[in-house]
Amino acid sequence: MEAQLGDVVRIGALELRFLLDETSGPGSLVMFEFVVPPDARVPAPHFHKEVDEVIYALEGTTTTTLSGQKHELRAGQSLFVPRGSVHIHENLHSDTARSLIVMTPGTIGRGYFEEIAREVNVPSKPDLGRVKEIMLRHGLVPA
Repeated sequence: MEAQLGDVVRIGALELRFLLDETSGPGSLVMFEFVVPPDARVPAPHFHKEVDEVIYALEGTTTTTLSGQKHELRAGQSLFVPRGSVHIHENLHSDTARSLIVMTPGTIGRGYFEEIAREVNVPSKPDLGRVKEIMLRHGLVPA
């Protein structure tokens, strides 16, 4: 299934361009392009209860901290993030970073990110209690 223009979810300065989500196919896989401008606010360190994740760098440099160890991922490099491992993806450099994110099974999908976007993309401060509730309901645990 090809991504359509409406397949982009924006969370603050972050952009997620969905290529496969929980509604396409059997739901066993979610895949999206993750665009992170320099110094953009990113989700807090967390782990997934039941989902493995792979990050594959396309452009720029993404700093992924996995279980306390920093990994500087540049174009063509990848990192496997096993379920239960605390991680955070950041852009600590001056160029925009683009990565391909693949998660399996596809239980953390577009629906999760759209819910988070509705809570975060507000004129005032986001309700962090509500953000945490959404995360926990979708199997993400803040660290």
